[in-house]
Amino acid sequence: MSKSLLFIPGPVTVAEPVLTATAQPMIDHRGPEFKALLERVARRMKPIFGTERAEVLLLGSSGTGGLEAAVANMFGAGDRILACPIGVFGERLIAIARTFGCDVDVLETAWGSGVDPQALRAKLESAAGERRYAGILLTHNETSTGSQNDLASLAAAIRGCGAYVVVDSVSGLAASDFRMDEWGFDIVVTASQKALAVPPGLAMVAVAPRAWERMDSNRAPRYYFDLKKARDFAALGQTPWTPPVSIVYGLDAALDEFERTGPRRVWERHARYARAIRACAEALGLEIFSAEGAHSVTVVAIRVPAGIDADAIRKRLRDDRGVVIGGGQGKLKGQIIRIGTMGDLSQTDVLGALGALEIALLDAGVSLHIGSGVQAALRVFLETEAPAAV
Repeated sequence: MSKSLLFIPGPVTVAEPVLTATAQPMIDHRGPEFKALLERVARRMKPIFGTERAEVLLLGSSGTGGLEAAVANMFGAGDRILACPIGVFGERLIAIARTFGCDVDVLETAWGSGVDPQALRAKLESAAGERRYAGILLTHNETSTGSQNDLASLAAAIRGCGAYVVVDSVSGLAASDFRMDEWGFDIVVTASQKALAVPPGLAMVAVAPRAWERMDSNRAPRYYFDLKKARDFAALGQTPWTPPVSIVYGLDAALDEFERTGPRRVWERHARYARAIRACAEALGLEIFSAEGAHSVTVVAIRVPAGIDADAIRKRLRDDRGVVIGGGQGKLKGQIIRIGTMGDLSQTDVLGALGALEIALLDAGVSLHIGSGVQAALRVFLETEAPAAV
């Protein structure tokens, strides 16, 4: 079977050692082998979350399942929540909170930008006394717009307000520095099929001590996604429900590679690929959708020229060149293309995909200087020296 170059925002291309690990013989998910595997993976995830205090739980679900678990366990009907969406997935968090009866107030941010810390601080200061927010919902990295929040600045704006903070880092964690303890977040959610480059099937949820106290007083209903139940079973080296054992094996293998490479090299690889893709787009005269200072390191969103169908470009890339990229979602459908940096991709893969993009744009009638985009990306790779592993 021919290999496609997978540049979508997830699932991503999985390295052979990880795929091999997922093919290991099945074991008893209530036995000692799985207990050792589960405890090892949870322990190794903690430095990626940037925590020593939080407990890391593994849930058999997508990232959205992890987000539902975070909301359902922390909040309930009538709780006043401040949501800070910067795209489609931030809006999904709002929908989850409203499904559970929360009273959601929204701090609006233009798509492509990050949340303004001063606007966030002002919003929190205006909600004093009985109108104080019980919780805040943040998105770390928004794949629908190729934008990323400066979480350190947002954490500083939030500090002292007393609200419980839930962070969607499904497409952000492991691709850049994350400091859960330092930033004071209560629950952070990620998933297997993004920057850690494992097949889909696992959500990883880090829960700070303060969040457990909140759950004790929250009587909102939950069953499958009961984090207290997951915590009780984790103490036994188990999960409450049948876990995707093969995916846990894969995550263990992916963590081997992450640790062997070193986090700084992994972070810089994602950032370097994103810079190269942006450099290519700019050299071709294309507009980067995300604002300066809010660029994602895992997804680059690019506006296509007026009169050009973005989905037609994507189809041509897939059918003719085996290059698979993402399209616009919601109100951006047909207007942008999205190129991911996550997964088992080399610099050669990136350059090949960008060359294929140039050809597809030429075939669609876009006027450009052939080769200029690839040359711009290549200069980024030649000028950027990877840091030493740590």
